[in-house]
Amino acid sequence: MRQITATDLVAIEKEYCSRSLSSFIKRAWPQIDPQPYVHGWHMDALSEHLEATAKGDIPRLLVNIPPGTSKSTATSVFFPAWLWGPFGWPGARFIGASYEQSLATRDNRKTRLLIESEWYQRHWPVKLTSDQNEKTGFENTHQGFRQSCAVKSMTGKRGDFVVWDDPLSPEKAYSETERDTANRVFAETLPTRLNNPEKSVIIVIMQRLHENDVSGYILARDLGYEHLCLPMEFEADRQCSTSIGFTDPRKTDGELLFEDRFSAEVVARDKSVMGSFAVAGQFQQRPVPREGGMFKRHWFNPVGAVPVGTRFVRGWDFAASTKADSPFTASVKIGQTPEGRILIADARRERVNTPRKMVKNTATEDGQSVFISYPQDPGQAGKDQAASMAKDLVGFSFSFSPESGDKATRAEPLAAQCEAGNVDILKGDWNAEFLDEICAFPFGEFMDQVDAASRAFNTLFQGNRTAIFGKQG
Repeated sequence: MRQITATDLVAIEKEYCSRSLSSFIKRAWPQIDPQPYVHGWHMDALSEHLEATAKGDIPRLLVNIPPGTSKSTATSVFFPAWLWGPFGWPGARFIGASYEQSLATRDNRKTRLLIESEWYQRHWPVKLTSDQNEKTGFENTHQGFRQSCAVKSMTGKRGDFVVWDDPLSPEKAYSETERDTANRVFAETLPTRLNNPEKSVIIVIMQRLHENDVSGYILARDLGYEHLCLPMEFEADRQCSTSIGFTDPRKTDGELLFEDRFSAEVVARDKSVMGSFAVAGQFQQRPVPREGGMFKRHWFNPVGAVPVGTRFVRGWDFAASTKADSPFTASVKIGQTPEGRILIADARRERVNTPRKMVKNTATEDGQSVFISYPQDPGQAGKDQAASMAKDLVGFSFSFSPESGDKATRAEPLAAQCEAGNVDILKGDWNAEFLDEICAFPFGEFMDQVDAASRAFNTLFQGNRTAIFGKQG
């Protein structure tokens, strides 16, 4: 019987690694990490989708997977090395970006460490050029390269694969400015970094941080991205299926994603200190908890009619744009029933260039018994707008004032009454839109109806009730 030679062993190893990216990761792991590799089925799923991008089956891929599952290492370290070696595309050009240059550079250095390892060179002798071999970027003799950069500085070379790995940090996700910057770079800069606009691949991989993070931006606009979403704990109503025939294999709510690393005890321990919002985003890949944020959906008791004698205030929040992604002009009507319960009776929102007509038409529809409260923006322009609005409301009772405090602080009194079980909501076709927004607050994309509701409630209970409603019998 013929002895297996060293050449045979190399051939066997190359054959095994060429079968899948997942197989390659199992063999290549010791070259970059002294800790033993722990495999999970999620790595097979991620690898299959990354392979599909290389084969041209998925040109745009969005991946939402919890932290600690080696998603960055698989995508930004092993994948480019697999492209150059087992996949047989040493000329592939790969750009990896993250919210910080140091993170992008970290993965770039690991990729270089792997490619220059004795193990990799023995099986795929891809040589790096000496004049283009730095920690932020290196090139091989086939003119393939691996470059790293921060999200905000995506300039220079163009890639066959452009990977955004964590485009937004968890700490900055609550900043509207930071989110807008990340989304603007995604929309305006990222497409210009492609080597071939038709065939080059974009991969965004991250944990969910906010309803309007880069993932939310992609999903809300239906931009043609294949979406691989794997929460830490399975939710049957969100079971992920994709175009390449993958379906999350879990069947029962609560089944864990990677139990060999994140056991039930570990997950429970981490959830106890993370808080519901961090668990929702980082573990479950949803921007707010399933049951809601500051407001919980089950706190609102639906009713079919308005009790006689209910006194109402309609609060407003203004915007002035008709663009598809702009804020809304919104109003919410809230009253107190004779029995002392709080009733949310109406909510509406529109994108308008000027809110004056909407305010006047709504006031006419409500009638003179509904008190109106609207905000006054700071500066002379705000004073002029408030004065103009007042002219339109002759015959109606109203007040206007600048907003004070942040949005969450203004919403707290209403949230407290909701949690105490004192709030009803009148059944109507506006309910779903209103509840979706208020239950995503303060991490939802829109907050206009919440601001309007806060103003109505605070005017109703913190204002001069005699001035609002007159003497009460």
